[in-house]
Amino acid sequence: MATATEQVKEVMVGFSKPQEMSLETRSSWLQYAKKDENGELFMDREAFVDAVAPPEEDYHKIPREQYGLLFMVADRKKAGRITQDEYASFHSLLQRPDAPEYLICFRLFDRDNEGVVKVDKLQKIYDEYRGKNGLAFDFKGPWASLYFGSEHNRHDMTYDQFAQMIRGLQGERIRQAFQHYDTDKDGMITPEQFANIIRDNQGHKLSDHILENLPTLCNIQNGANITYPVIRAFLNITREMDLLDLIIRNATRKSSDGRIDKRDFLEEAQRVTRFSQYTPLEAEILFHFASLDNPTGRLSIWDFTKVLDSSYRFGPRLEGFSEKAEEAAAAGTSFFHGLIKSGHHFGLGAIAGALGAFVVYPIDLVKTRMQNQRSGVIGQRLYDNSIDCARKIIRNEGFKGLYAGLPPQLVGVAPEKAIKLTVNELLRGTFKDPKTGQIGFPLEMVSGGTAGACQVIFTNPLEIVKIRLQVQGELAKKSDAVPKRSAMWIVRNLGIVGLYKGAAACLLRDVPFSAIYFPTYAHMKKDVFGESETNKIGVLQLMISGAIAGMPAAYFTTPADVIKTRLQVEARKGEATYNGLVDCFRKILKSEGPRAFFKGGPARVIRSSPQFGVTLASFEVLNGLLPLPASIDPDAHKQAGVEALEPGVGLREAKAPLPFLRCRSALKLVMDIDKDFGRMKVPEGLVGGGLWRK
Repeated sequence: MATATEQVKEVMVGFSKPQEMSLETRSSWLQYAKKDENGELFMDREAFVDAVAPPEEDYHKIPREQYGLLFMVADRKKAGRITQDEYASFHSLLQRPDAPEYLICFRLFDRDNEGVVKVDKLQKIYDEYRGKNGLAFDFKGPWASLYFGSEHNRHDMTYDQFAQMIRGLQGERIRQAFQHYDTDKDGMITPEQFANIIRDNQGHKLSDHILENLPTLCNIQNGANITYPVIRAFLNITREMDLLDLIIRNATRKSSDGRIDKRDFLEEAQRVTRFSQYTPLEAEILFHFASLDNPTGRLSIWDFTKVLDSSYRFGPRLEGFSEKAEEAAAAGTSFFHGLIKSGHHFGLGAIAGALGAFVVYPIDLVKTRMQNQRSGVIGQRLYDNSIDCARKIIRNEGFKGLYAGLPPQLVGVAPEKAIKLTVNELLRGTFKDPKTGQIGFPLEMVSGGTAGACQVIFTNPLEIVKIRLQVQGELAKKSDAVPKRSAMWIVRNLGIVGLYKGAAACLLRDVPFSAIYFPTYAHMKKDVFGESETNKIGVLQLMISGAIAGMPAAYFTTPADVIKTRLQVEARKGEATYNGLVDCFRKILKSEGPRAFFKGGPARVIRSSPQFGVTLASFEVLNGLLPLPASIDPDAHKQAGVEALEPGVGLREAKAPLPFLRCRSALKLVMDIDKDFGRMKVPEGLVGGGLWRK
């Protein structure tokens, strides 16, 4: 509290109200301010840098000590030290909503606090503080005259005029540097000269990857030198890194394999931007730097990271990991994600398979009984055709008879269909060409055939139990009929070996079935209904595709299905018995003729076609309704950004306080004028005796 004398003095002569400080600003002031011999708090340049540039932050390409330039802005009295009010005023400046970075830069040159920048002072300060190794900027040329007026008719610059000049100054610096090196005026400079220009002018904004590979830009053209249009295209690309990041993320997210080429980039740029246009040369430059380590032409967002992220540096990406350890960690993560994704597909495939089997089960039962009907010793025909078979089943066994043996079918079909769908998806993804994202037809057949082979481990036991349950009802009302058996009784009676009776015939049926079915289904969706990454087809179209694909697959594999059925059905008294696949084939051919191999073929088509249509459509609908959670999705980077998978990749929200970020942005503007601006020792007296780093 002020004394009585101080209060009288304030009333009589007035007083200056201290600059109000926020809690954050006050805390920073108290933490870094020093005390002079009178006990007054102050900040010198060193304490100021500690306050506005915390040592733990990432300064990218800006030397931390260069933040001392901002001390000149805070020290408005040129005293070499700042008071609490001056520090509060500087912090208040950083909180302004109207781009305070430009205002900080403006005040750096408005040394007399006049609200304008005088051209002679601008030239003087520039000459004093610029780096001595780079090319000097010509403030007397035609470009400068557009902003300042001609040499004999100069005018002072307001803040708005100055900010706009700074915005375009770097491009003019590069143009002047190009003219300096283009001594023979042929419009070309060497790759080394180009690299020097960019490192001097944009070294504080670009990643190490770009800076180290600048000379390679000459390889995008036939000549060994670099022309000015190439330099302008390079500047256009590097000026809009944030927009590029958005375009590339969108494009890679829409790509089926997470990779894009130049065409994909330009098409997405047309969708994202309304007025910005990227030329083919600009796209060529972007892809040139991104593809140096991956010359396939189709790049992922990982390839673009080292171009887009200015903080990208050479060296291990995961701190504390050796290269081999990082590779091992990546491999382990990939394997884990693969297991999760396969498990997700397996679960959805099981549900879809059970639904498809339930819908067509009555048709399957009719098909089985028709295939088992034989002309042998007995010579008795129970059914005239499939329709007659269905009628007699309903009449003799009731409507429930159409679903005889359904429970084991539902239990077994879940893993069976899940394995088939999962293996096919996995192999198709493996066989895809990384450049085009396409898969050849022979490899499509291999994927489908392998999926069919893998399912037999579940299919065969399921089939033999289901078939025996399906046929035992047709003699149930006869006096000499054996009692009905349960599924568990059949399993115990057959044993492990018996459950795999007819496995060779099962393979002979399922491998070609899947080899025909899956490629046909994929091409029906793509070639007939036009499915693509941007055109999703409906459930009806999915079901039609699956149904049509199932027709040839079901009919052409009917002979193998007939043989499998005969081998797996328990022969009744007087019926022929078979000693394996070849013996079965010979006896059917001899006693019943070639047409017997296509018994139940129409029913099989009628059953398999809608069953697989429902199954595949259900699988894809379920995959859309129940997607793998993004938190564990191995492809989540396509939707959520790659920063979720690896630190230091792409654009990330800055965690530093806003004042620090704006200080850094202001310094980037200053370094656009000259990358070494303020890093030389300033002559005594210009900044109130403050010391500057040599």
